[in-house]
Amino acid sequence: MSQHVPNNAFASVRAFAPATVANLGPGFDILGMAVTGIGDTVTVHLCDIPGTSVVKITGDGGKLSLDATRNTAAIAAEFVRQQIRPDVGIELEIEKGLPLASGLGSSAASAAAGAVATNALLGNPLSQLELLPACLEAEATVSGRHADNVGPALLGGIVLVTGITPNCLFPLPVPDGLHFALVTPDVAVPTAQARAVLPKEVPFSKMVSQTKSVAQLMYGLYSGNLDLLVNAMAEDGIIEPARQYLIPHFALARDTALAYGAKACIISGAGPTLCIVASTAELAEKSGAAVQALYVSHGIGASYRVAQVATRGAYAEA
Repeated sequence: MSQHVPNNAFASVRAFAPATVANLGPGFDILGMAVTGIGDTVTVHLCDIPGTSVVKITGDGGKLSLDATRNTAAIAAEFVRQQIRPDVGIELEIEKGLPLASGLGSSAASAAAGAVATNALLGNPLSQLELLPACLEAEATVSGRHADNVGPALLGGIVLVTGITPNCLFPLPVPDGLHFALVTPDVAVPTAQARAVLPKEVPFSKMVSQTKSVAQLMYGLYSGNLDLLVNAMAEDGIIEPARQYLIPHFALARDTALAYGAKACIISGAGPTLCIVASTAELAEKSGAAVQALYVSHGIGASYRVAQVATRGAYAEA
């Protein structure tokens, strides 16, 4: 017998959440951006046995666990289920559109899609912001309790993150004319490894310089001054210098992107994806293709995609 659910609920809901680029250069752990064209999809079905289970995962190459306690989509879905209807049962099907350990917010996208789908399945009683605790609970199992990926995955756009509660997420202006090429070499950089190489102490002068870059970035967003914005994104003097050695040929890839007309080339989140910033889609395409070819010439497979800011966050599909 099917579980009783609210009249406005459905027997099955499919939700999509976009990829995200965290940090935007100098904004370590406090800035994140959703991007178009790629993300994760989670379908949640009602079932007769109370609880949450994962019945199918595709697109992960068999790397992810079906164990609901170790999967971010299922952890977020279970959190939401417990909040709304702990007496019902749900089953998840997960379609991974994002590569694992790529710096594109793969775990956050799964969590956001799982939370949104479950909320919609059970009548949508929670707002998008109220789903943040569920997503953070999921993220904590794989990469730590921080919201620079799950914030924009839920809300879309560019988001300032000052904490881990809903009142600490602040949507920022999205200027026109931002185009990106996201180049992902075929190497994995787990978030834990990327955090382990960060400096434990930072000289005062570097702290001042980093603060200046973040302030300039924010002013660029609010003023729409793309040159100011992009210059600030390229001025990370703390995180990028520590992490660049985890990404093969990073300096050469950056120089190649700039030679083909890009404005900047930064590490997306923990990497290894490189976020190339350009003034047009054509220049993003050219610089992305050039960096992909560079990696292939060095015996490393790579993929790239052209994107813009995704102004819509995770959503249940009709």
